[in-house]
Amino acid sequence: MSFSAFGDKFTRLSGITRLMEDMGEGLRTPGAVMLGGGNPAQIPAMNDYFQQLLQEMHDEGKLAEALCNYDGPRGKTTLLESLSALLRDELGWDISPKNIALTNGSQSAFFYLFNLYAGRRADGSKKRVLFPLAPEYLGYADAGLDEELFVSTRPNIEMLPEGQFKYHVDFEHLQITDDTGLICVSRPTNPTGNVITDEELLKLDVLAQQHEIPLLIDNAYGVPFPGIIFSEARPLWNPNIILCMSLSKLGLPGSRCGIIIADEKVISAISNMNGIISLAPGSIGPAIANEMIQRGDLLRLSEEVIKPFYQERVNQTIAVIRRYLSEDRCLIHKPEGAIFLWLWFKDLPVSTETLYQRLKKRGVLMVPGHFFFPGLEHEWPHTHQCMRMNYVPDSEKIERGIAILAEEIERAHQEG
Repeated sequence: MSFSAFGDKFTRLSGITRLMEDMGEGLRTPGAVMLGGGNPAQIPAMNDYFQQLLQEMHDEGKLAEALCNYDGPRGKTTLLESLSALLRDELGWDISPKNIALTNGSQSAFFYLFNLYAGRRADGSKKRVLFPLAPEYLGYADAGLDEELFVSTRPNIEMLPEGQFKYHVDFEHLQITDDTGLICVSRPTNPTGNVITDEELLKLDVLAQQHEIPLLIDNAYGVPFPGIIFSEARPLWNPNIILCMSLSKLGLPGSRCGIIIADEKVISAISNMNGIISLAPGSIGPAIANEMIQRGDLLRLSEEVIKPFYQERVNQTIAVIRRYLSEDRCLIHKPEGAIFLWLWFKDLPVSTETLYQRLKKRGVLMVPGHFFFPGLEHEWPHTHQCMRMNYVPDSEKIERGIAILAEEIERAHQEG
């Protein structure tokens, strides 16, 4: 039995598949320290809220309604209406329900959008997706139907006090060419927790409009919800921007609900793709989100519960890292948002892929950095010196994992 070219591409090993397999295996392995995956925290106050909300929805017949009916290919109409009203009222955006479509998770949204704007065109030309700031989310890397769909630009690195650093867009070397079909940036960024500045984002928006290509912003962790962002960052949207959001980091990853906010032409295309590929998006997540908006809870819980939880947890985790690893051994990207820390082992004698394998043997799962540089055209040692760490697990597991990490780093240095 043989596969098509499509089959060959989507059945080979990928970074995102390995990550999800590690996460599934780790969840089944007693004592494993899960510092690699993207699962959000089990915040007690949010779990209690969802349990009560679902019970009330059940009692009112709203849960059965969501489970027992298809929505349209753009998703649940009630959420499209309530969310567009919320964004108009809170942010002043000139949008209507026609500017929003739902998908079965953000990963599906990016697959749609990357292949909508990049790849082989009818005239034989080929367009690509530009990541103006690598590292970027490893889930992007294999989401293209065509090979070599992505190109990325190395960042400028600003060194900061207390063993921290920050990536910035290198506009001097950023090249938008005739084969650029889409610019994509995440804010905050998975894996690094970086938040590109308002100035950087506005510059990218101007460049995108000058070249008549869309600017795609992955806002899975950002404002106004779930609000896992610790720096000043103004939300931005206009008809040339495609903004992607999600319910996952509210604490609902199993609902698989992605949100696309865009020009009506884009939304019409997404609706058609939804209809062909999946008939309609799932209904449970949208039904929950609509109830949260109607009750005034979506933004309130993001600001009062979710953001403070993660901000406290990241500060605690950095303190633990510094008890075990000095600034000479480990630099930390400034944590400005998302649910990860990005660690830079600048002088490590082995690659972080080797470090990953050694940690895995000891029951600690992290993610080596080289997966997070899709489309980088020239070899860069920095890609093999970094790792992504999830700071969501409880403090005891985090400390155990960091202690083992520190031991393996010292072992690597001693062995040279």
